[in-house]
Amino acid sequence: MPKREDINTILLIGSGPIVIGQACEFDYSGTQAAKTLKELGYRVVLINSNPATIMTDPEFAHRTYIEPITEEVIKKIIEKENVDAILPTMGGQTALNVAMSMHEKGMLKGVEFLGANPEAIKKGEDRQAFKEAMIKIGMDLPISQYAYNMDEALDAAKNIGFPLIIRASYTLAGGGSGVAYNMDEFKEIVQNGLEASPISEILIEESLLGWKEYEMEVIRDREDNCIIVCSIENFDPMGVHTGDSITIAPALTLTDKEYQRMRDASFKILREVGVDTGGSNVQFSINPDTGRMIVIEMNPRVSRSSALASKATGYPIAKVATLLAVGYTLDEITNDITGTPA
Repeated sequence: MPKREDINTILLIGSGPIVIGQACEFDYSGTQAAKTLKELGYRVVLINSNPATIMTDPEFAHRTYIEPITEEVIKKIIEKENVDAILPTMGGQTALNVAMSMHEKGMLKGVEFLGANPEAIKKGEDRQAFKEAMIKIGMDLPISQYAYNMDEALDAAKNIGFPLIIRASYTLAGGGSGVAYNMDEFKEIVQNGLEASPISEILIEESLLGWKEYEMEVIRDREDNCIIVCSIENFDPMGVHTGDSITIAPALTLTDKEYQRMRDASFKILREVGVDTGGSNVQFSINPDTGRMIVIEMNPRVSRSSALASKATGYPIAKVATLLAVGYTLDEITNDITGTPA
């Protein structure tokens, strides 16, 4: 399938500033996406609140807005620039959250999602929906319970037992999350997590501290062609956020059998979540003593790890994901470096 001709103007949502030393990964993917869309002949409109980026240089987009990444600003840009579609999967959690919030409020009528549809984003990002999807396809998950207030959280702590991992839903870089070894720590992290989550939802789960952590960079197109770009191993065990951990690509301590299990599981997860026009990052954990493999989470978007995987392998993940988002399939895309199909 050649590129789509039914859309003309595409709004690319950047990530804004994150933490010093951590926003450049999304700048890398956003710059690749803007260049690719422009080369294909689309009119590219960009919003990013961080002027200290490459993607906001004048030559990358036809129109660049250095404005706050908020619903009101994006709505005005869509109306002013006559936007046909948005690409929210290159700007990390910030871009996904604002796009999903606008979709749920009906602010994006007539504007198409590229890269991942809202249903797939919800399934991948909403921890309860993701948990149900994983159980459906037979994946192993940590024992866990959801909480929306302190009473529910205390009930979960009683059922699961310390130490506990607390994760807030829809937050960036592990915001509102932590590990609790006793009740005092637990109450403090729960309170922070409920405040940090835009929907006041936290997931309380059994501790996996000391387990080995891995990530798979996966790409799938709408013809169900799936590839693993590379495996990534976190040098630090579970308990150190993957964004703060030293990571090694490819993974070094997986047996071939474990790698194949992880690979097959990654493809199954992308199919179930419904990502069929781009890249995703799926995270796993393996108990070094028993070999038990569990699914931690997945990002239905280009993540910070994708930039590492691109650098480590020479495979342009963001570029390929952008081409898939506008209608191409993997067999139609050529890898610039190897000259072979993507």
